[in-house]
Amino acid sequence: MRMKPMNCVKPTLVIMAAGMGSRFGGLKQVTPVGPQGEKLIEYAIYDAQKAGFGKVVFIIKKAIEEEFKANIGERVSSQIPVEYVFQELDRLPEGFAIPEGREKPWGTGHAVLCCDGVVDTPFAVINADDYYGAECFKLLADFFKKEQPQDGKLHVAMVGYELRNTLTENGSVSRGVCETDENALLTSIIERTRIEWRDGVPAFTEDGETWETLPETTTVSMNCWGFPAGALKEFKQLFVDFLTDLQNDAAKNPIKAEFYLPFAVDTLMQNGTADTTVMTTADKWYGMTYKEDHQTVIDAIATMSDNGKYPSPLWK
Repeated sequence: MRMKPMNCVKPTLVIMAAGMGSRFGGLKQVTPVGPQGEKLIEYAIYDAQKAGFGKVVFIIKKAIEEEFKANIGERVSSQIPVEYVFQELDRLPEGFAIPEGREKPWGTGHAVLCCDGVVDTPFAVINADDYYGAECFKLLADFFKKEQPQDGKLHVAMVGYELRNTLTENGSVSRGVCETDENALLTSIIERTRIEWRDGVPAFTEDGETWETLPETTTVSMNCWGFPAGALKEFKQLFVDFLTDLQNDAAKNPIKAEFYLPFAVDTLMQNGTADTTVMTTADKWYGMTYKEDHQTVIDAIATMSDNGKYPSPLWK
């Protein structure tokens, strides 16, 4: 089987920053966590740039544009090229309209699709309000450089985390529990919407009453993906299919249904268009799911800065 030549183009970091953070209670993206007022998102950009990423694309809403640019965009743009795309309800394929009464965003798959026309390199996708650690960006950058089989498939990557490194002491979280085959290819992601520490071990519930434990080392998805340059073309058709199905299936709710990124990836895997290599990291995730998490993140970043992992201030 022929192999594609190694990719020498610097990849793009796509950051989903349109969410407002309802459980946290505010705009998490602009909440200071660093010793010099740095935001969580800045540490991801710092780590990605060191790993070889060449551009950042922020996915935001028009409603937060001014605040976001003033608090983050202007700081970051002096260090790395930056572009913005806007995830809005009316950004739909020709022939489709917003369902009456819909106010909810179209989901993470739609958010990434909004980068069409702006991203023309291999790209990674992350959340704006998560700390991923430096290793995930190194893993993705190395993946993009590897020769891939020239078999007509999209070769996708996902960085998985150990479940124990992704939980908060302050409540439940939603995590995608991953299964892989002997070649580290993803076979399924099962979304567990309520996982938390119970009696010192991770456990999940579906009904709020019955709990099932999970091994601490279970691999979970934190929405850290790597895609080849041609992926957005496939996402376009999947989103058209999603909207068409929404129109034709009376059992589905056009007010709330969302086009999720993991759903898009899974569909491409199931129809043979793509495969997904799962790479794991032992780095600890930090995030601000709840207000009580804020101090934990501040303390963690301070410790990493004191230990020399990050300069302070972050940007010289």
